[in-house]
Amino acid sequence: MGKKPNGRSSIYLGNDGYWHGWVTVGIKPDGSPDRRHRMAKTEAEVTRKVAQLEGNRETGQVTKPGRVPTVAEWMTEYLDVICERLVASGKMAPRTLTDYRSKARHWIIPLLGRHRLNRLAPEHLDTAYTTMLDKGLSTSTVLKVHRIISRSLKVAVRRDKVTRNVATLVEAPTAAETEIEPLTREEARRILDVAKTKRNGARWSVALALGIRQGEALGLRWSYIDMDTGEIRAWFQVQRQEWRHGCDDPHACGEEWHRRPCHARCKIHKHRPTCKPSCTQPGHVCYKRPCLKDCAGHADKCPKRTGGGLIFRQRKGKNKLTLQCPPELLAQLKAHRETQDVEREKAGDRWEDHDLAFSTKHGTAIERTEDWKVWKTILKQAGVRDVRVHDARHTAATLVIEQGVNIRVVQQVLGHTRVTTTERYTHVATLQMKDASDRMGQALWGSP
Repeated sequence: MGKKPNGRSSIYLGNDGYWHGWVTVGIKPDGSPDRRHRMAKTEAEVTRKVAQLEGNRETGQVTKPGRVPTVAEWMTEYLDVICERLVASGKMAPRTLTDYRSKARHWIIPLLGRHRLNRLAPEHLDTAYTTMLDKGLSTSTVLKVHRIISRSLKVAVRRDKVTRNVATLVEAPTAAETEIEPLTREEARRILDVAKTKRNGARWSVALALGIRQGEALGLRWSYIDMDTGEIRAWFQVQRQEWRHGCDDPHACGEEWHRRPCHARCKIHKHRPTCKPSCTQPGHVCYKRPCLKDCAGHADKCPKRTGGGLIFRQRKGKNKLTLQCPPELLAQLKAHRETQDVEREKAGDRWEDHDLAFSTKHGTAIERTEDWKVWKTILKQAGVRDVRVHDARHTAATLVIEQGVNIRVVQQVLGHTRVTTTERYTHVATLQMKDASDRMGQALWGSP
């Protein structure tokens, strides 16, 4: 079968001893025919490949002209271009993008980065997930990685980078449900007693009384608190975007920051103190190894830094959460505001006014890690078992159920869209179970 000038497929035996096939699959952007090449040792094999390509053409499953990117190349484009745009438009949280980058850097690219997108197979994903589990990662982390891969491939399919999303062909890892262990009423009160002695102590009263998330509490602003009626509009959460280098050479950026290796500050490099500048052993991170482009260890010092900084982002969920503050909590907030006014006067020009209800001594937002440290200190001093900051939210939900509040009202307090989420989110309160047990006993064995 010779070459077909009318655009039909052609198969022929070449001078190199191989069989060659050419298939016209469309038109290139410049108007010329888009012809794809296939080759094999036998005529039967190349005929099969040509037929397969023709089938892809008929079903619209042919990729665009040009070299198909590797997983590493596509993840870089996906994160740095597509996800960055989503963050800028408010459709993705900055912390979500930071998490995506971390998982891509540590797991997706090392395990899958060398594969071409069109050659990525379900078996490759299965092997990667097994490797992650063998290294001790939790099932929830592996599930997050799977979702990142699946979402990136979904976009790749839309943009004709590949014809299918192989992540949909893999059984998604099942995340083990974390047992929720809310604090008891006595434990919560002990925490509040200790919190009174701390700066921003009212922050923990807000957490246990209102059940708002950490970012929502740290992003709470005075203009959204009605000090007369006690109405609190927890509509936003504060987040801090990571700074990124805007310079061409992060390794040379800010010479004073490289008198010692930046690897000690950079999360990407795992610097070993015994590794010397002349070290050439594979796997070692040496002084002469340049800092990677996306190093965030000293990006905040880059004179051309981009992104980063404090932002207020709409809270998780579509509904605007409006809560009613208990009278006791309202009194604490009023006292806390008076204390903050004194701090503002002492700070003078150093005060940065972000209207934050809970801030540092200079008015800036409290970092999540610092907030976490204060919480752990309070737990220890109160003699309460170690729990997460987020467990204060579980505690608030459980305590309000113990007071006999209807689950629909609890749903509104927590800001859940569906009541089924609230039912999974909260434990069945012990007092409610006790009451149900007493009523059943009365019904069966009590006096008429």
